Amino acid sequence: MAHREIFWNIPYGVIIYLLVLIPFAILGWGLYKMFLLWRIGKKENRINNIPSRVWSVITFGIFQTRVIKDIYAGVMHLLIFWGFVILTMGAIIDAVESNIAHHLLHTSFLKGTPYLYFSLTLDTFGFFAIVGILMALYRRYVIRPDKLDNKPENAILLIWILVMLITGFLVEGSRMAATEVRQHPDWAIFSPVGLFCAQGFLLTGLTTSGIRLTHQIIWWLHVAIGFGLFAYLPFSMLSHVFLSPLNQFFRSFEAKGALTSIPNLEEAETFGVAKAEEFTWKQLFDLDACLRCGRCQDFCPVYLSEKPFSPKEITQDIKGHWLVVGKKILEGKEKDTTSANLLGDVVKEEALWFCTTCGSCEEQCPIFVEHVQRIVDLRRNLVLMESKFPQEVTPVFKGMETQGNPWGIGAHTRADWAKELGVKKISEALDTEYLYFVGCAGSFDDRGKKVSTAFVKILKQAGVSFAILGEEETCCGDSARRIGNEYLFQMLVEANIGKFKNYKVKKIITCCPHCYNALKNEYPQFGAEFEVYHHTEFINSLINKGKVRISKDLAKTITYHDSCYLGRYNGIYNQPREILKSIPKVRLQEMERRREKSFCCGAGGGRMWMEETVGKRINTQRCEQALKVNPDIISTACPFCLTMLDDAVKEKNLEEKVKVQDIAQLVAEAI
Repeated sequence: MAHREIFWNIPYGVIIYLLVLIPFAILGWGLYKMFLLWRIGKKENRINNIPSRVWSVITFGIFQTRVIKDIYAGVMHLLIFWGFVILTMGAIIDAVESNIAHHLLHTSFLKGTPYLYFSLTLDTFGFFAIVGILMALYRRYVIRPDKLDNKPENAILLIWILVMLITGFLVEGSRMAATEVRQHPDWAIFSPVGLFCAQGFLLTGLTTSGIRLTHQIIWWLHVAIGFGLFAYLPFSMLSHVFLSPLNQFFRSFEAKGALTSIPNLEEAETFGVAKAEEFTWKQLFDLDACLRCGRCQDFCPVYLSEKPFSPKEITQDIKGHWLVVGKKILEGKEKDTTSANLLGDVVKEEALWFCTTCGSCEEQCPIFVEHVQRIVDLRRNLVLMESKFPQEVTPVFKGMETQGNPWGIGAHTRADWAKELGVKKISEALDTEYLYFVGCAGSFDDRGKKVSTAFVKILKQAGVSFAILGEEETCCGDSARRIGNEYLFQMLVEANIGKFKNYKVKKIITCCPHCYNALKNEYPQFGAEFEVYHHTEFINSLINKGKVRISKDLAKTITYHDSCYLGRYNGIYNQPREILKSIPKVRLQEMERRREKSFCCGAGGGRMWMEETVGKRINTQRCEQALKVNPDIISTACPFCLTMLDDAVKEKNLEEKVKVQDIAQLVAEAI
């Protein structure tokens, strides 16, 4: 009956069960040192919602659903990952079979047909792992994509793993050459790679005793290589074998678009992060978990517009700094002044202001490294502790504080756009069902006011009961928070929430994704309780219910730009497209970068109010991507995007040929 002796030809082979304690001890020691560094960080609760966290590991760790989005790298990683999973399971089964089943229970379950298919499975997945490693070597050293930074460690580890896999098959092949190939050739075909190696040994002309000696040498070499690799795990990039699933487990389950709040702001003595040890333990964990795969960089509009900014490089720079500083803290030398400063030396202050907080880096990261909160925490320190921020932002802060809008236009004119439209103020219609939160752009910007007017037309045709706050409305505070002025943000939040509670507001509609995200995902941090709808959600619902009747054709080619704060942060992708498809004769032409991979317009994270003088202009790049599909209209559903794309079209002198319009404007025209 088909079977295999576990320690065939290996005298005292069972000694490996003692020897394995050495790499296990080194592994444990390495992980413990990492744990001590993480523990220095501030407390943060990441062990709630356990079922969802376990499912996250299953979805993104075991089934690799984010990894596979990059086809070549995804297939490569799947081959290596599942190859090692199956080989490891095989080793465990071998150990159980040889020690528990055979010696204690005096039985064997790895014999006959089960053994043959067990052997076939291990051979197949071992071969897959070799193919995956070869693909990795080809990708790193032949294709050489920009996002990968090839360090000596990468080549050493890949070759190390490859040699370990090959020696494993050579062990199998030498055993088979001395036994199965001659005695049981019908068994050998179930170990195809081992059979190939066995035939190679036979071709050398070695005697059986020579093959047996070779088998012993390679067996111990294979064990040494495997044990060495295992011990090296926590000191190399292979630590992601442990850290990646843990990072997927500890990922945030808060709303994507919600930044953390600074509690008890009035009583706090420091704000944001100026030293690495001021990060939370999870933010420090992120530094070690980062794979340096470069997917964040590959989709970062700031990096792609040739600015000195890369989410990957910032993460790795902070990690390098933390390994030095953290060690000194553990040694009781935290007051040592020989280390570089986190802000200024490690992370350039200029780089922090380039980020648009578009969330593309986090959307693409296969293990959920959280970049945006880290950037904002560093900004908070600069703004609130050092009063350092781009000079263009000074009037923006002042305008928000004194007039409730970033332009500083008189608050008493906030509702002027609606005077001729018969729009009621909520103070005059307390029984209204919906509050239309117009937002600053919809109230003061000429382009935004056209969107507000169009949306009012839609609401009125549908017979929706709505009203506005008018002069009582103030900025939602999104830009203030993302620039780092948490104090101003919370001041604006309290002002708005006070009005909402005063008028017993339960349902809010807004045209601005930034207002939508703040109201829906961040205001609840301060006790707000209401339903929030973006106008694309609401319009689509009205069309589906037959309350909005589209009666005009619009024979135009339209491409739709996904706003970062509407799409990536809030998952609203389908509704805008369904609206456009409901308009007769509209030809919807998609851009290459769309939905989760949409390219930012360049205005998020407070960049709307800052000059862009370094590298290429992000809005111009996005406009060029849109123009590739030859649209008559570039449509969006965000006032920031509307402004940025319209400016880019005008910069190219194409405003007579290509229009930039909000979806509400197109629907209003079609009804």
